[in-house]
Amino acid sequence: MFFSKIALRQDSEATARLALQVCRDGYRLHQTLWELFSEGADERRRDFLYRRLEQQDWPCFYTVSAQPPVDKLGLWDCGQPKPYSPSLSNGERLAFSLCANPVITRRNERSKPVRHDVVMHAKKQLEGSNSTTPAELIQQTGQEWLQARAEKHGFRLEQVRVDGYRQHRLWKGRGIAPIRFSTLEFNGLLTVLDSGQFVNMLYHGIGPAKGFGCGLLLVRRV
Repeated sequence: MFFSKIALRQDSEATARLALQVCRDGYRLHQTLWELFSEGADERRRDFLYRRLEQQDWPCFYTVSAQPPVDKLGLWDCGQPKPYSPSLSNGERLAFSLCANPVITRRNERSKPVRHDVVMHAKKQLEGSNSTTPAELIQQTGQEWLQARAEKHGFRLEQVRVDGYRQHRLWKGRGIAPIRFSTLEFNGLLTVLDSGQFVNMLYHGIGPAKGFGCGLLLVRRV
């Protein structure tokens, strides 16, 4: 696996202009990122994760991938991809950061499984009640969602702050329904319980919408 930090190039007027067009179109940006990892890969499969660095003024991303990025379009500065093979032990405490698409699955009136945004689902359940503020609702539902997945992925959640709730719409084209998903930002501390399961999750992500920049868990030792 490889860990990379990539950014849209702006080293000439032509690349900066094209990059600006790309970053204004969420779906086109998504497609352009996928192009970086299509070399020698089955285009129907995604073998990488990515996360946008929101604090950056210009589009910049961290990626974890089975192969290093290859910039065939001349749009990206891919830096020097580094081999990514975390060596972790059970009991280690790590600080973490995660942007995820938290959903729960419920059956509708036709018994068909349907995914629901956890925040909006909880808000609907509490309609008419003033006992919970929006910030408290985001913290509670996000924490419960991540806690429910912790053991499966080999860690114990020690503390977490949940915020940054956003709803996204990506337009594929005229007359086509937009792609809709929501995200939450998680920051906190965890303890590794099963290093094998945990590293597998670092490689493959957590939660859905990974193809749209969700699920990449970033960690550092504390």
